[in-house]
Amino acid sequence: MPSLTAWEAYRMRWKRRRLLWRSFRSRHQLQAVANRTADIRPGDILAVSVMRNEIERLPFFLAHYRRLGVDHLLVVDNGSDDGTAEMLAEQPDVSLWHCGASYRAARFGLDWLTWLQMRYASGHWCLMVDADELLVYADHDRRGLGDLTRWLDRAGRRAFGALMLDLFPRGPLGAQSYRAGQDPAEVLDWFDPGPYRAQRQRPLGNLWVQGGTRDRVFFADCPQRAPTLNKLPLVRWARSYAYVNSSHALLPPPLNALYDGPGGDAPSGLLLHSKFLPGVVRRASEEKKRAQHFSDPSRFDAYYDQLAGDPDLWHPGAVQLRDWRQLVALGLMSGGGW
Repeated sequence: MPSLTAWEAYRMRWKRRRLLWRSFRSRHQLQAVANRTADIRPGDILAVSVMRNEIERLPFFLAHYRRLGVDHLLVVDNGSDDGTAEMLAEQPDVSLWHCGASYRAARFGLDWLTWLQMRYASGHWCLMVDADELLVYADHDRRGLGDLTRWLDRAGRRAFGALMLDLFPRGPLGAQSYRAGQDPAEVLDWFDPGPYRAQRQRPLGNLWVQGGTRDRVFFADCPQRAPTLNKLPLVRWARSYAYVNSSHALLPPPLNALYDGPGGDAPSGLLLHSKFLPGVVRRASEEKKRAQHFSDPSRFDAYYDQLAGDPDLWHPGAVQLRDWRQLVALGLMSGGGW
């Protein structure tokens, strides 16, 4: 992609300053519940997340990221009433804040998380993940995030990209059974290997990837509205950095060049997406009413209605999930020589 013009670079600098300023102001919306940030040590790997009513996913989420080597989690609870906040408050490696303000008005939680990153994560490798996202990468079962980030440091790479891969069961979503603490991939063990389409966008230089399951099932008639699947979830953070839209794009723009998408050569991972656990059928109507997850929520009413109808996402082109070697062989992520 051609370098930015002087005017584009100027605009991006001011955009980053505006995002950092609104994140700084958002700190007043956060109420500390269990602040253990004094325990964070130099070199610790951090994770940040906004959660709401994730009591079923939370035990495996914590176990997965602890196993990978996350040392401390910074979590904003956005009004849970199912025990999520209470469980998080008890964890010795979690710092927890409560916020009852609008998730959508806070740039879908980015304002809150960017403030926490500004305050606590500068100089650390930091993950931004949702409760339904499980990061995997080549050799993740043998080599933790400490090994990966040391390699990235030696290679001079300040960010690590990943494709979000929707997992689903065979059969209606609501007919499945899931217990808290179980690996979601034991229930959601199918995925779409493609097709995925990608293009670079100006002026951020971010890759825009769409396709896969939700594109096929829910947005076949309007693919331009299908979810964005590219993310830069793992970054050696600096106070001057700011995510623009979830973790899909970063400022300053050169960071976005570090992910080249499915089939690319750059080292990358996958975020295994467990959205389609059976509870999604029950929650679809609630999320439609809350209208917190899209900038123009009314345009996605049909999406929630389809979810509430308990669909079967399986199709003959689906592939059953095995391990990371399979995912590398399919070109969905790359070891990149690490």
